[in-house]
Amino acid sequence: MTTANPPSNTNIWTINDSSFLYGLNRWGDNYFSINENGHISVQPKGQQGCTLDLLELVQELEGRNLKLPLLIRFDDILEDRLKRLHEAFNQAICQYKYKGRYQGVFPVKCNQYRHVVEELITCGRRWHFGLEAGSKAELLIALSLINDPEALLICNGYKDQSYIETTILARQLGRQPIVVIEQADEVERIITASQVIGAAPLIGVRAKLSSRSSGRWANSIGETAKFGLSVPEILTTIEKLRKSNLLKDLRLLHFHVGSQINDIAILKDALQEAGQIYIELNRLGAPMGYLDVGGGLGIDYDGSQTATEASTNYSLQNYANDVVATIKECCESNNIEMPTLVSESGRAIASHFSVLVFNILGKSVVPAEIPPIKKNESLIVRNLRETLAFIQNIPKDSNIDSSKLQEFWNDAIKFKDDALSAFRLGYLGLPERAIAEQLTWACAKALVEPLSQSGLIPEELKALRSALAGTYYANLSVFRSAPDTWAINQVFPIVPIHRLNEEPKQLGHFADLTCDSDGKLARFIDNGQIKPLLELHELKPDEQYVIGMFLGGAYQEVMGNLHNLFGSTNSVHLRLAQGGGYRLDHVVRGDTKADVLEVMGHNPDALLERLRIASEEAIQHGSLKIKDAQRLMDHLENSLRQSTYLQNDSQDKAETSSLRAKFNASGNPLASRPPA
Repeated sequence: MTTANPPSNTNIWTINDSSFLYGLNRWGDNYFSINENGHISVQPKGQQGCTLDLLELVQELEGRNLKLPLLIRFDDILEDRLKRLHEAFNQAICQYKYKGRYQGVFPVKCNQYRHVVEELITCGRRWHFGLEAGSKAELLIALSLINDPEALLICNGYKDQSYIETTILARQLGRQPIVVIEQADEVERIITASQVIGAAPLIGVRAKLSSRSSGRWANSIGETAKFGLSVPEILTTIEKLRKSNLLKDLRLLHFHVGSQINDIAILKDALQEAGQIYIELNRLGAPMGYLDVGGGLGIDYDGSQTATEASTNYSLQNYANDVVATIKECCESNNIEMPTLVSESGRAIASHFSVLVFNILGKSVVPAEIPPIKKNESLIVRNLRETLAFIQNIPKDSNIDSSKLQEFWNDAIKFKDDALSAFRLGYLGLPERAIAEQLTWACAKALVEPLSQSGLIPEELKALRSALAGTYYANLSVFRSAPDTWAINQVFPIVPIHRLNEEPKQLGHFADLTCDSDGKLARFIDNGQIKPLLELHELKPDEQYVIGMFLGGAYQEVMGNLHNLFGSTNSVHLRLAQGGGYRLDHVVRGDTKADVLEVMGHNPDALLERLRIASEEAIQHGSLKIKDAQRLMDHLENSLRQSTYLQNDSQDKAETSSLRAKFNASGNPLASRPPA
């Protein structure tokens, strides 16, 4: 197990050094650490229960034909997050002697996958845990899954007449949907629907608070917020409900501060304002009973415990304490019965339980190898070789003058520019220009070590190590599996899942498979800061280099798109088994190429038929042999059944050979079709 200790001063790299470098000792939260083999360990039940070696798990899953990239969902972590949330609120309720209770809901939009929502409802039944729906489709999911009459169903988002009528009928079915009024015109629709059906829904109202907010979701609060009613609109709503005899059904006040509250002070201000609004609604005759503090409970992505976008300056227990204590004080001082506290925590529940694992396909770096000396080299090239020799001869144990290092680098850049000018004028050939570029980068590489021993480093030289960074080609689509890294510059912990007992000596970033320059991962956590490059290992021949992206279980899995037609990855749900080990509860195969083509309106059968006809015409014209036409159709039909991501060559050849043997035994391969 790793600790929070800083790296050792010895020259031997340890797993403690890796834990400190990648921040596992800060954001791992007792779920993720490094074992003695240098592999990531997963403890799905926190400090209790057994530990899984993530690399060994991935290898076993690949043995089940679940190839990378692979999304691994640890359902035990999901249950543990629920448990921690309720324990925090229960502790706060006991500590402050709060005369009410806590009852949470999960926002379906955070992760709509069936197995995820079903798991939350099953695990949360002991706490009467419910759901929040923000659309008509999510409402259908929630109504079908919630069978606990005490569980809440919070209905947010835009609502038409049929939406509201559905909630009224669901109330008669024994469910507890609460229709939250978020737009002023929804009041009339609620009144009309109640008159048509002859019954009313449970009603909530969302307030636009005036309290300040900050960060990416600052506009979730205040007068410019997308949802919610201003104070005058709330008063108008109260009177309309009173006249329609529906005020007795107004039970809930709702507010929302933002998706990731990074500063606890923002929440405190909002709670005080919302608490006073809740009291006034009681005084105006609404029975109330529930105060929904919305979402926003943040997680510490980088472990720095700061009020930055990738962190939070509070703990889960701090959050629960402030909610309970603030609302208690408001109600107690005004002699108002304390409400049931509701939160819509999605990110804090779902982020940790999902790990995206992907492999590296290759790497490119600047050409810094020293080219061999050739006859009759130009003066420019000879000058570069001389500059490189000066740098290489710098004593390793001396107090190096950084100005001298700057001088060497200035010389190298000048000679490189001279080489480019000579090439443009035709005085230097392409081979010598290439040699000049290689020697320039060799000078940069040779300067990196002396720079680490120098005191004051000039700004221009600080960028040398970054300039030598590599591009690691990742077998994934950012737009499919990590869209927030592209859309809103969200950062997630990204760590090699093995070789963590080796020092990572190469700086790099990741480029994905899409033909898009934005398809990259180039922002990484750095203990409260963001760095553009990550410390990585050199690739080894015939050995996979496997990377994990952590804390991405909220939103990433459901917001991805089909850029370049890369579909969903394979995913598995697993739980720890009694007596050790694990069991696979669910295996969800990722999209095939046929799947994503159909989503975009293409017919795979028609596509193959057009190519079959083209093959027959080419055979008739003599430009394509029958055996080559068979090979082409084998590839195409096999490809439609396969993942949209890349496979290793040996696997692809094995599958193609198997398919060809099958077709040869069954007749004409050009007439066969993939299954519908």
